[in-house]
Amino acid sequence: MKRIFIAVVLCALILFSGSMLFANGSKEKAQRITAYTTLDEELAQKVFKAFTEETGIQVDWVRLSTGEAVARIEAEKANPQASIWFGGVGIGHIQAKQKGLTMQYDSPAAKNIPAQFRDKDHYWTGIYAGMLCFESNTNKLAKYNLKAPQSWADIVSPQYKGQVQMANPGSSGTAYNTLATLVQIFGEDKAFEMLKGLDANITQYTRSGSAPGKNAAIGETTIAIGYSHDGVKLVNEGYPLKITFPKEGTGYEVASISLIKNGPADELAAAKKLYDWGLGKTAAKIYATKFVVPFVDVPLAKGAVSIKNVNVINQNDVWAAENKTRLVEKWNQVINGEAKTVKKK
Repeated sequence: MKRIFIAVVLCALILFSGSMLFANGSKEKAQRITAYTTLDEELAQKVFKAFTEETGIQVDWVRLSTGEAVARIEAEKANPQASIWFGGVGIGHIQAKQKGLTMQYDSPAAKNIPAQFRDKDHYWTGIYAGMLCFESNTNKLAKYNLKAPQSWADIVSPQYKGQVQMANPGSSGTAYNTLATLVQIFGEDKAFEMLKGLDANITQYTRSGSAPGKNAAIGETTIAIGYSHDGVKLVNEGYPLKITFPKEGTGYEVASISLIKNGPADELAAAKKLYDWGLGKTAAKIYATKFVVPFVDVPLAKGAVSIKNVNVINQNDVWAAENKTRLVEKWNQVINGEAKTVKKK
């Protein structure tokens, strides 16, 4: 009888331990999120580390450009591998919504964000704005006896032949923002004529929108087309860059957050927590360290440029998203930009 009692007790202990391991395993799995992010890598590390320290939820993240993120989420549509897309040009988030790749979520924290910078149907919410600019290496300008461009008309002129870099609009939201901006300012026919002139000045197209600015900072190119916050960050790090904005008006990104439709079910609750946290003041303070201007009111970094202080166009992001495939295909046909696109940047 004693042996039977001991056996029963051991079995009970084994079953209890197994159930606890299963429960702990489920809890552990629920406390991890897979995220795609288009934030700068250094900023992404800071953001997700702070979120984990505050909540205990681990974020496993992959850095992708805006175009790459939309393409990957679409390729995985039947079996999504991530729960949230954090950062990236708002046009890409609108495109993802139109393709049925993201889901509605009316975050209680969205009240922190002005209505014009969030989707009325609750598919995406903006976190900060960044304006397109020219980033010019002052040493290279002096070497070639050039002045920093002041307009779109300047940047496409022959004086800058072989002196400019930008990203490929097929992979980069920054570069597609440039393409869409030119079309909205000048009309499609003139814009593509200007893009031909710009192509004659381009040494290479990069995959990432931030790469040209980094290359200008180290003197690999004289001028880059990118976002102002990336340029201001490099200036504050001591690089010889001058930031100018095109006088005809410039486009801008609304970096945003979306939840991925049909993402891993056991991650959804935690992904919503990250979404909510990403719209709050703690996150905004971290964004501001990278010279962006968040929509939440927080102290700004030295040199940060607000959208309020720049001549921006009356940008139609819905139109830009609806026309992206057509305009990028036309760009490829007219410019043949893939021939100049570097594969690893």
